[in-house]
Amino acid sequence: MRYRAYERDGVEGLAVQVDGAWRDLGPRDLVEVIRGGGAQDPAIAKGAPQIDLGAVRLLPPIPRPGKILCVGLNYVDHAAESPYLNVPAYPAFFARFSSSLIADGAPIVRPDCSPELDFEGELVAVIGKRARHVSEAQALSCVAGYSIFNDGSIRNYQFLAPQWTPGKNFDNTGAFGPEFVTADELPAGAKGLLLEVFLNGNKMQSANTSDMVFSVAALVSKASEFMTLEPGDIIVTGTPAGVGFARKPQVFMRDGDTVEVVIERIGRLVNPVRNENAAAASAAE
Repeated sequence: MRYRAYERDGVEGLAVQVDGAWRDLGPRDLVEVIRGGGAQDPAIAKGAPQIDLGAVRLLPPIPRPGKILCVGLNYVDHAAESPYLNVPAYPAFFARFSSSLIADGAPIVRPDCSPELDFEGELVAVIGKRARHVSEAQALSCVAGYSIFNDGSIRNYQFLAPQWTPGKNFDNTGAFGPEFVTADELPAGAKGLLLEVFLNGNKMQSANTSDMVFSVAALVSKASEFMTLEPGDIIVTGTPAGVGFARKPQVFMRDGDTVEVVIERIGRLVNPVRNENAAAASAAE
């Protein structure tokens, strides 16, 4: 099953795809559906009218996750191109906040204070039930499904200090969506899926989700050692090699660019890039 969140006339709602058609579930949210345990049941759309998603404003599948836990250096090739060089022995967890999130189609904003806006295509795992001290063998039972993320990074702010929080939390840099796909639609742990990133049509990143150093199951298990994961929390599982700051010459996203993150069997996340002043002027119109 596939879900998209939307906003229409100031009201947030949820749509589900059944037999190729999008059905309107009305003012519900995905976390509510996940908590109820019926996300994989087509009966959820019984009697629901069709909806034209082109007539509404898309939102991230979960607009305000309780926790956004990201993972750095989770592909061997990306660790090798990074300033850190070595593959970590333990996941490099860091936090994002929901204030940074945008939906498919919304502009990723390059802030006025930096020219170093970088792309990072990533797989998202969405937690489906409360998880604490979960073994790796049981961890996937706690995952409701998957989505796509572009972890837009302001590189000079990321490397100002050992902690990456500033560079990973600028407003309008965390693109998330467009769809949430239930786990039963994909291989276990979303393994074996092609992940690619395109900037203005040029392929910049290409990898397989099986190449992750720490699998989805391992990440869920290790995160549950130090925190309680709740339904609707998301784990952004890391990016492969090919990011802009590691290229020679470096390639950063600029006003007028279009960036796409594509993950096999999940979908395509597409966002334009705008300068902060241009984005603010457009929003004011």
